[in-house]
Formats: sequence, C-alpha cells, structure tokens
Amino acid sequence: MLVSAEDGIVVAEQLMEGIKGPAVSALSASLATRLRRAMEAAGVGASLFWHLQAEQGALLVVPTPGGTLVVAVAEPDVNVGLVRLELLRAAEVVG
Repeated sequence: MLVSAEDGIVVAEQLMEGIKGPAVSALSASLATRLRRAMEAAGVGASLFWHLQAEQGALLVVPTPGGTLVVAVAEPDVNVGLVRLELLRAAEVVG
C-alpha cells in the first residue's frame, strides 16, 4: 500500500480481504508524523523502517524522501527481514 505521509490518503493499495485500507493508511500517517517528531527531538535522524507488532498482525512501513509511505500489513509470523527488503526496494522505485 502507498500512503501519503502528510494526510494519510491512500495513493495505491492491494490488500487482503478484510483489511480496512483507509484505517491502515490513517494510522500509518499518524504514527509516521509522531515518530518523525520524536526522532527529530531526540536528534537521531530520520527513520528508515519501522515495524509495529500486534496480536493479530504486523504493520511495516518505509518512508520515502518524496513523502510517501510504503506500507505492508502482515500476519504475526511474517518474515520481517524479507518484507523489510521488499519495502525498501519498493521505496526506491517510488522515490
């Protein structure tokens, strides 16, 4: 899923049945904004990848320099390393 980091609008999506795209995009954008502010305040630089694990699944996000978030919703037992690599590749293409 591609999400506008600024306003949480879905740019493009291909989701499994039952996944609420607008809710996931709004959550992703909100978390990205808060995380960016916190990391700037801490002086550690911009985030490159983040992973939110929950009981029933995971949210994995890579921000792009152009203000788009590349987002994946996954099962709890997902191979995070593989998804991370794919998200980073997709972020390079999206820019």
